[in-house]
Amino acid sequence: MKLIYTHENRLLVNNVKNLLEQAGIETLLKNEFSQGGMGELAIFDCWPELWITQEGKLERAKQLVYDITHAKEQPSWFCRECDEENDASFETCWQCQHNKPE
Repeated sequence: MKLIYTHENRLLVNNVKNLLEQAGIETLLKNEFSQGGMGELAIFDCWPELWITQEGKLERAKQLVYDITHAKEQPSWFCRECDEENDASFETCWQCQHNKPE
């Protein structure tokens, strides 16, 4: 097993977990509920951790995590069907559900 992602926000870690699992990469979430131990434990030791369980998929997982965590640096896009502006992280239009143009 390899640690692939950690963050203080449990929701962000769960989002990355879901996206990796959609890509066929098995994961394990550790420290999900350990934030109650802060004060007794070091802050960073309480952050949720996402581990991958498949050694052969480490590089693919690293690339996906990079793409996910750097999506905010990309510009928003406009849907070709309804002309709605969408955030760069959206793969489909939030209004009409058409796919993001390549």
